[in-house]
Amino acid sequence: MSIGYHYAFSAPGTTPPEELEDFLLDVEEDARDLKFKPTMVFNMEFNLPHRLQFVRQLTTGLALSDEKLKGVVLLRDDQVWNHDPETGFCRLIPQRGVVLVVTNEQKQEAIFGFFQYPTVLMDLNDREVLATHQGDRWTFQSYVNSADPRYRLIVQRFGAAGYLETERDEFGKA
Repeated sequence: MSIGYHYAFSAPGTTPPEELEDFLLDVEEDARDLKFKPTMVFNMEFNLPHRLQFVRQLTTGLALSDEKLKGVVLLRDDQVWNHDPETGFCRLIPQRGVVLVVTNEQKQEAIFGFFQYPTVLMDLNDREVLATHQGDRWTFQSYVNSADPRYRLIVQRFGAAGYLETERDEFGKA
């Protein structure tokens, strides 16, 4: 296990994606001032095959385990990855995302932003299988394996805007 700088963000589900995008565009300006290059902000629904493939580059999805997911349950493949019918585990696929991608001098990318996940999992016949308890909120969690203070400055922007849910910095601890 390696050390890292972990962060999680959230916003009410009623927050318009355009508002989050405007916030991230402002943060992107700061990231450019901090010499991250290139930077990109995305605001999109993950509702087409190429977009579902793209979101895999941004996240591994949100982990979910439940007894209702055990056994012969055929879930819609646009809602989950890695469904294990023995353990009842899957990873939720975001339905929408508003994210900022920054790249450092070593060409390593870091992601900051917000995802909305399904509030209900459906089977192949569009019958409800399970409420996910996501409450239609925007969430995000990630980490960087770097002591670079520029990442902390970006996360501070999320904190100042009221979006920072948790932060754990494992660097500098003996």
